[in-house]
Amino acid sequence: MSSHQNNMPHVSGEMTDYFEQGEERARALANRGPLRFDAEGRLDAEIVTRYQEVGFYVFEGAIDEIEMSELDAGLAELMARTPETEEASVDREGRPILDGLPSLQWAKPLSDPWGGTALLNGRHPVAMEAPEGAAEGVAESAEKTIFLLLGLFETMESALRLSAHPGILRVAETLNGSDFVPYNDSIFLKEPGMGAAVAWHQDGTTHWENPNWDPGIHGVNFMAQLCRTTAANGLWVVPGSHRRGHVDIPELVSENGGSTLLPDAVPMLCERGDIAVCNRQCLHGSFANASLDRRVTLVWGFFRRDAVLGAEVDLPATQPGQPPQRRRYADEDIRERAGIVQMAIEARAAHRPDEASFDYAPGLSQAGLCRDEAARSAALRGYRNGTIFV
Repeated sequence: MSSHQNNMPHVSGEMTDYFEQGEERARALANRGPLRFDAEGRLDAEIVTRYQEVGFYVFEGAIDEIEMSELDAGLAELMARTPETEEASVDREGRPILDGLPSLQWAKPLSDPWGGTALLNGRHPVAMEAPEGAAEGVAESAEKTIFLLLGLFETMESALRLSAHPGILRVAETLNGSDFVPYNDSIFLKEPGMGAAVAWHQDGTTHWENPNWDPGIHGVNFMAQLCRTTAANGLWVVPGSHRRGHVDIPELVSENGGSTLLPDAVPMLCERGDIAVCNRQCLHGSFANASLDRRVTLVWGFFRRDAVLGAEVDLPATQPGQPPQRRRYADEDIRERAGIVQMAIEARAAHRPDEASFDYAPGLSQAGLCRDEAARSAALRGYRNGTIFV
């Protein structure tokens, strides 16, 4: 019996084989290693080339153990303030729910809450294949569990500080230019034996018909891993798919005999403390986590400014019943979001004074406005309502 079968007692042999073969393909990609920069401070050219070919790159050991322990503590504190059920009005310790708590997305264990729905602008058109049952030793009776936390910076300062990691911001600058614009921040949480699936999709929804389309127009995501990720609990990516344009996912699945086990996909294998960068146009998704391994991935991202300014977008609904909204991004919207990057840089500088901070040109006009934690907390109140999507 393979290690995957030991760890996923209710997963079919076909899926177990698929996971093992995917790991072999992933390890052959040569798209991982430490952060490296050239003499001008730009991301090493070899890494850039590999990223552009594959669509993602894993920066191994990018987070030191001190910061990892702070992220662990911040997440534990945040989770203690969440309710045990979707309907509860008190947190796990019986306290009233914090007004500034991140937005929580709930899902039934091992379900695919977005697959085959019109949510998030319909970008998840085909639901993932489900495992046969929950793993042994977990709460199979749980009605719903938290699978996504959106808007962390109000209540998890360690996440805000991580987003200003100077090496990662230098990567963002290399890939998106010095005037890059922030996206949003979230945690994907896949508890052992209960984690929800995220159907195959491409993140971009705005520029597919743009006459100036190119593989980088929908930006990048960074994914910091607080736990080891495997084929069973991690993100899967189709290498090179960011260069194809808009992929017809239903047709792709149909050509694969109706199966969502896409033959050329690979898992994003990471160790605790790794940070991956992924092109938002890559076709990617994740299967329900029937394994015994927890996954916690902190995600944040950036766009090129020219892909945001003047863009008119349909804001994505993440839950049924949300009314449709349309928005056009102006200079002021971009300036406001740039202020969040500057706040993160200053929060990190205050916490790690011996570390060289990143110089973010669009934020210089707002430097020093929110140096102390109280000022940042007030400035970040409700900030997720201004999140930019393209």
